[in-house]
Amino acid sequence: MARIDSSSLSTSTVRIERRGGRGEAGARALERRLRNSPGVHDVDVSFRTGIARISYDESVTSEASIRDAVRDRNVSIQDDPDTATDDDRSRSALVREAVFVGLTLLGMVTGLATGWLDGPPLLVWAGYTVAYVFGGWYGLTGAVETLRHGAVDIDLLMIVAALGALSIGAPFEGAMLLFLFSLSNTLQHYAIGRSRRAIKSLVEMRPDEAQVLRDGKTVTVPIESVAIGDVFVVRPGDKIPLDGVVASGEGTVDQASLTGESVPVPKEPGDQVFGGTINESGSLEIEVTRRAHESAISRLIHMVERAQSEKAPTQRLIDRLEQPYVLGVFALTIAAIALPLALGNEFASTFYRAMTLMVAASPCAVIISTPAAVLSAIASGGRQGVLFKGGEHVETAANIDAVAFDKTGTLTQGDTQLTDVFVRETADGTLTEDGLLSLAAAVQARSEHHLARATVSAAEERSLDVPDARGFQSAAGKGVRADVEDSTIHIGNRSYIGTVLEDVAIDGLEAGLNRLQLLEAEGKTSVLVAREDGGDVTVLGWLAFTDTVRPGAAEMIDELRSLGVEHVVMLTGDNERVAERIADEVGIDDVQAELLPEEKVATVEGLVARHGTVAMVGDGVNDAPALATATLGIAMGGAGTDVALDTADVVLMGDDLSKIPYVLGLGRKTRRTLTVNLAIAFGAIALMVGTILLRGIPLPLAVIGHEGSTVLVSLNGLRLLGFRG
Repeated sequence: MARIDSSSLSTSTVRIERRGGRGEAGARALERRLRNSPGVHDVDVSFRTGIARISYDESVTSEASIRDAVRDRNVSIQDDPDTATDDDRSRSALVREAVFVGLTLLGMVTGLATGWLDGPPLLVWAGYTVAYVFGGWYGLTGAVETLRHGAVDIDLLMIVAALGALSIGAPFEGAMLLFLFSLSNTLQHYAIGRSRRAIKSLVEMRPDEAQVLRDGKTVTVPIESVAIGDVFVVRPGDKIPLDGVVASGEGTVDQASLTGESVPVPKEPGDQVFGGTINESGSLEIEVTRRAHESAISRLIHMVERAQSEKAPTQRLIDRLEQPYVLGVFALTIAAIALPLALGNEFASTFYRAMTLMVAASPCAVIISTPAAVLSAIASGGRQGVLFKGGEHVETAANIDAVAFDKTGTLTQGDTQLTDVFVRETADGTLTEDGLLSLAAAVQARSEHHLARATVSAAEERSLDVPDARGFQSAAGKGVRADVEDSTIHIGNRSYIGTVLEDVAIDGLEAGLNRLQLLEAEGKTSVLVAREDGGDVTVLGWLAFTDTVRPGAAEMIDELRSLGVEHVVMLTGDNERVAERIADEVGIDDVQAELLPEEKVATVEGLVARHGTVAMVGDGVNDAPALATATLGIAMGGAGTDVALDTADVVLMGDDLSKIPYVLGLGRKTRRTLTVNLAIAFGAIALMVGTILLRGIPLPLAVIGHEGSTVLVSLNGLRLLGFRG
């Protein structure tokens, strides 16, 4: 196969009509066929969740061609993206299935009762005919659909078993099998549909229209027509339609639906707001910063669709084994017929036992056990402002043994404050604190670093006249420099002095480094400010900053330890003394300080080598490489951070540290649920098959055991919807 350039890869998420039945063998066959289409790189299809996710090379094919290829495989596509329409369609399908279940029960009871009362044979067979037609309808259509894709699944097993019971004069047993099969099928669709709807309700959070100010008047327009820079108005009780920044007004906004924050957040001019949240008090005028399709809620919806289509490793394994297992059951059934007949046993009893064996060995409960739990876990996380980007990451969260934290913006508030401005005594003595801060702010205005933002904010608070800077350059994790007026201004830490200025004689360096040492001993982050004129460099002064630990950080670390996390480490580019002060305050085991971004990656790689499974928690910007390197990347504050949404495996839509133990706790709870589900499913199969081979059991009992275990694992998985940590 020709190698595909990853830069030209794109992904199409296609909603497909779910077929009747439970088997995913047809989905696997469809995947194999689609992979043979020109330009297709990878395919993940699930009839159960109704989503096909196809990665393709844009230089070879297009999304339209991909969708045509899906249709060519006899699969219907839901072209209508409207959530309400989709929900109505799902409810209608569920109601139709429930009606079929009711008719199956009616037919079965009619046939049985009429037979007991020696009623007309025509009425007996009419009742059983109704039971077989309506009870087997979805199973038969699902089996035929799977056969058209060149595969077999459990739907075919059930249909063959029911017809086998009918053929040996046991119509009631066959009807009962179809009734319980269709009933458990409907209950499963309800269970999985409930999990999916719990997340899809996010779509309803976003209004369709916005009240936009144009020419001094308020105009109602569709959100798709609103441009960046437009200003819209929200009144108390209104949903905020788009992401933006408060231009005027003050109030409080309920962000719980998006970030999981339990209390309304005060907003004033300059504060960021997100579409889909609710303005509780005060009238706000908000300037749009993102178009409708780029908003936090839109990106969240897109990732939810992706999460629904990405399966957990356990589910992938079970899906791959479904078809060989079904073929094995057919082979076992044939052997259970052929061998006794060869030994002279009676056909009727032999065939009856073989049909019972087929029912008992069918893997319905095994196949539904994983999606019932994992989809419920993803839905539960979504309700708490925690987004898992796929089922794989839910399982990964269950196995985390070590957690690495970024410091600034993660363990600390991230709103670093400038606390000290010191001017070095020089010969001319003309430079003031305001003058030093003005020069520093001129350079730092070009930087996005948290220390730079604190410097610029301090200059704004003092209403200083900040000159223009030219030729800005940055040394990652060390410092910055730019030309201000007729000189080059350097701002940096020890590492900056030791690398960028290592071959330069610096006037006042010793006094500056001594002062940095004293400030760092106080737990403050500090930098030198130096001026370069004609090759001569002079230390002008130094700046000191401080940050505060997030509330609940120490309690969060304690919770992680109670969950079984063996090692907690802090990774930061800050100086060691500051990092150790924060670490002591929250109870961190190990501190790795003064790290460059690439050194953070190397440290995470070392942690993975030692501990096997490591979670990295960061703000999703400077920590993106480390987030990608860790076994599980968890991004803080994803609602406002594009890089977090793109890089991390789990996104916390707010900055609540308590959600980190929640992530690991939910993963561990899901793992326990999966273990119980698989134990129930395989245990029921083993018990019934063993009993059938040794002593024999009635077909109705095998049906009850088989379908009962299937319903039980579905309901057990649904319990995760109520997980609160």
